[in-house]
Amino acid sequence: MDSASGRNQLAGYAFLIEQHGLRVLPNWHRSSVRAAGGLRTEVHGDHVESEYPPSYWPGDGMGDHLEFALKYDGVNLGILAALFEKVPGNEVATWIASKPQGKYARRIWYLYEFLTNTRLPLPDLTSGNYIPVLEQALYYTVPGRRVARQRVIDNQLGGRNFCPVVRRTTKLKAMEDNDLRGRCEEVVAAFRPDLLRRALSYLYTKETRSSFEIEHVKPSASRTEKFIGLLELAENEDFCDKARIIDVQNRIVDPRFQDTDYRNNQNYVGQSISYQKQLVHYICPSPSDLPELMDGLFAAHRIMLNGGLPAVIHAAVVSYGFVFMHPFEDGNGRIHRFLIHNIFFQRGLVPKGIMFPVSAAMLKNPALYDQSLETFSAPVIRLIDYDVDDTGQMTVTSDTKNLYRFIDMTAQAEALYEFVLLTIEHELVEELDFLNSYDNTKQSIQHIIDMPDRLIDLFIQYCLQNSGRLSARKRGSHFDFLTDDELILMEQTVHAGFTRSDVSPKNT
Repeated sequence: MDSASGRNQLAGYAFLIEQHGLRVLPNWHRSSVRAAGGLRTEVHGDHVESEYPPSYWPGDGMGDHLEFALKYDGVNLGILAALFEKVPGNEVATWIASKPQGKYARRIWYLYEFLTNTRLPLPDLTSGNYIPVLEQALYYTVPGRRVARQRVIDNQLGGRNFCPVVRRTTKLKAMEDNDLRGRCEEVVAAFRPDLLRRALSYLYTKETRSSFEIEHVKPSASRTEKFIGLLELAENEDFCDKARIIDVQNRIVDPRFQDTDYRNNQNYVGQSISYQKQLVHYICPSPSDLPELMDGLFAAHRIMLNGGLPAVIHAAVVSYGFVFMHPFEDGNGRIHRFLIHNIFFQRGLVPKGIMFPVSAAMLKNPALYDQSLETFSAPVIRLIDYDVDDTGQMTVTSDTKNLYRFIDMTAQAEALYEFVLLTIEHELVEELDFLNSYDNTKQSIQHIIDMPDRLIDLFIQYCLQNSGRLSARKRGSHFDFLTDDELILMEQTVHAGFTRSDVSPKNT
């Protein structure tokens, strides 16, 4: 280490990125070694910068900084894959051979062969304990499989075609302590079974309308019913394979935009800002890369399905992985949100006879939802070389597959936990409270005047839309048969039945 300059020296991934000119997504942790002084750490949002004392300098070699990176910066498969494409395998093998029993050397050895699908010129280990590729205290993992060659346990969440990482952050560990199913059961236990049965149809409708509204789409009644039917199927079937996911796409989009396979054009998310000029927000994987990426996504789903992983982590990886791949021309966002429900049901997170209208929470918290997408989409676009012609057709000229294969999905998992908590504590509670208040109000009105259910429903709806009062115009057109005393009593009943500030008019 050159300490004469008095400047910090990059270490770990930061050193390797600069040394080899790697075009990669930034790691969440950036390390440097100080010329003098002790450890100093600064947190900037989701990123951490650590400056280590001079004694931490690992050396000048590639292997030295690889070991430092795994020890202090964590496992970043995207950076490792980019590095291994540039560094000769013999150089990696020579460093590993110098410390064959070292746990970091064994992990690097395994990850090199895993990421490159190339066998290094090294003999199999014949002794030593098995060590996990990912440390369970730092990452969400599955039980994994034993690999005798390096004597490691591959406990990653996916395979070579798609292998995301989710770190056990303080935030996620705190959220994991919430018994989501238990809290949901506690909420629904306070309501009558007949009300819960009725509530389910309202929740399906609310989820459907919210999912479309996020995309500023107003669906027809038939498209709404089709999506509700799909949500009902999500409780009993696994949709995470190619044939099923194409079927889902065909059910929810206009028939003219139904796909029979993954898209065959270069897709992107953007908007026109002037004539023949596009503002690009996100660039999707190249169509030639989609078959492998999607196979990898579904393989990761199967790995996680019985891997003891928290259901929210599992759902975040699959649903956000899907929307980042954007495999279809239309419907990707709605399918992404549908997959959340599909996995929640499969994993038993949602009690029988109820559902979480997660899209409603996303719709009400657009900044949080946008951030969960942009945490990946914003930095990835800066690494892609592309051109958009006058007709809006995009051409990508750089190799981008690894950008989508090895995503750190910690931020997406944190966001989905927040949405689920908001859904249970607000959307679910408010919907059930509203229906309970509605039933009680309706029953009280029937004691004032015995009139058809349809008119009672209309009266309550009109009052809720007009601050608890029936307007003179609505009275004249629909309720001219009411006496003044009856009207006053009925308005008072509606007011008393809906006193909570968070109750709002709904289509009952």
